[in-house]
Amino acid sequence: MKKQVTAVIMSLFLAMLVLAGCGTKAPTAQQPAQPQVKDVILATTTSTQDSGLLDVLIPAFEKKTGYKIKTIAVGSGQAIAMGEKGEADILLTHAPDAEKKVIESGAAINRRLIMHNDFIIIGPAADPAGIKGKSAAEAMKGIADTNSIFISRGDNSGTDQLEKKLWKQSNIKPAGSWYQEVGTGMGQALKIASEKQGYILTDRATYLAQAKNIGLPILVEGDAKLLNIYHVMEVNPAKYSKVNAAGAKAFADFLLSTEGQSIIASFGKDKFGQPLFFADGNKTDKDFGL
Repeated sequence: MKKQVTAVIMSLFLAMLVLAGCGTKAPTAQQPAQPQVKDVILATTTSTQDSGLLDVLIPAFEKKTGYKIKTIAVGSGQAIAMGEKGEADILLTHAPDAEKKVIESGAAINRRLIMHNDFIIIGPAADPAGIKGKSAAEAMKGIADTNSIFISRGDNSGTDQLEKKLWKQSNIKPAGSWYQEVGTGMGQALKIASEKQGYILTDRATYLAQAKNIGLPILVEGDAKLLNIYHVMEVNPAKYSKVNAAGAKAFADFLLSTEGQSIIASFGKDKFGQPLFFADGNKTDKDFGL
């Protein structure tokens, strides 16, 4: 009798173990392994945020990997400065000359080409400077010669750096009440230009994303000097020990993955009838003469 009771108890115990095991779900292949340090600080240009691209890229990356991106959208110059101080994990910028310097300094590593679009010059429909259809250099000269209002970001962003380069190439030192530096991001600068009916250099993506609120048409486009190229760089963990190197590499790799490049290539097509960016994961700087 005792043996029978013992057998029953053992059977019940084993049944409980089986049920307990069934209630615990093993990780599936779809569930990402959770990273040890989840937060990844991304310092990037305002155009990637103002255009809405990050609103699509980041959720896809976070769902796939378990990382959490903390975005700081500033001018490219400020983003790169954050990298130089070890205050970010990864940089996504569009200032080629400044990017090369930060790589040479050793503050950032693995600079990789991600995408491009272009800059355009927009301005009042009346076009008092007569720049419509002209080259970038001719446009800058026309604006300066007529003292037409020009809104400059004045924030050392990639856009601001290109603008200053265009003035220099045109042998012009802009000064006077017509030249107004506002020290803001691209979206806010566009609003100011619209309010003052002035000319402004802008990336096409931010312009298209906000065109319905900006009463300024495109006047100059297609000049090779207006090419707008974006690179991703990881802040060097050998120089800054607190950097989330694994998270930074994971995000950079995602941007260059088939999924990331597909998101970039299709972004904007449904809303604007054209992509806001062109994916360049299969290209190098040499393809753009850099």
